[in-house]
Amino acid sequence: MLGRVGVYLEMIKVAHTVFALPFALMGAFLAARGIPSSRTIFYIILAMVGGRSAAMGFNRLIDADIDMKNPRTRERAIPKGEVSKPMAAVFIFMSVLLLELSAAKLNPLCLKLSPVLLLILFSYSYTKRFTWASHIVLGACLGAAPLAAWIAVTGEFDSRILVISFAVLFWVGGFDILYSLQDIEFDRKEGLHSIPRLLGVGKSLWVARGFHFMMAALLLVGYYIFGLGWWFLTGWGICSAVLVYEHGILRKDDLSRLNVAFFNLNGIVSIALCLFTYLDLAL
Repeated sequence: MLGRVGVYLEMIKVAHTVFALPFALMGAFLAARGIPSSRTIFYIILAMVGGRSAAMGFNRLIDADIDMKNPRTRERAIPKGEVSKPMAAVFIFMSVLLLELSAAKLNPLCLKLSPVLLLILFSYSYTKRFTWASHIVLGACLGAAPLAAWIAVTGEFDSRILVISFAVLFWVGGFDILYSLQDIEFDRKEGLHSIPRLLGVGKSLWVARGFHFMMAALLLVGYYIFGLGWWFLTGWGICSAVLVYEHGILRKDDLSRLNVAFFNLNGIVSIALCLFTYLDLAL
């Protein structure tokens, strides 16, 4: 049983929750100007787990045939035969149910908006079939996290939190461009779309740098509109330095450290911003 659980957790890359969950908590901290109630945090985390699991499971199901052809992805659970397509569909349904139940426990607006969120999450899986903007759509999926958490805490929409959501969008879009560098030749062969396939390695690196510059700039805007202080600026400085280092270790003729740049460094960015936002509000 534990082995089967491990297969499903690997299928949805549960370790990559480190990208979205800290920004959801950051949105919750900003909405509450501190820590919301334990009940609210609990259901925000459950909703995040449900939404992300549904999105990743759906992506794996829709991309199963493509993953089978790609040497980088053919060892994933569905192409390898460890998870059947019907069982993946059941997993997706259960994940959606967890999201909906959690949204209902939070507040009426969360429940009303949950179908819109699912539409955005599921649409990403199709975008690389027809547009290079798939990176931006993925960014929008994760960028929804702080906005959704804000609504979960306050029960209402506030345009200020969109600054953080767009910062996440550019951050995710930037590192997804870097990640897609691995599949340029495969994408060309299969007729899939991405910025690396459109522009090549060198120009794509510059687009990713531009995206991450936009993220850093938007976070500074957030610093002003939310009235934050030196703790937040310290976190911003750390994250900016990490992003500069990330781009420093990747070059057009040397992508050997791509996995370090993708997972390790971006994990530091999300956790640090969440932590220093909390410290700023608490101290």
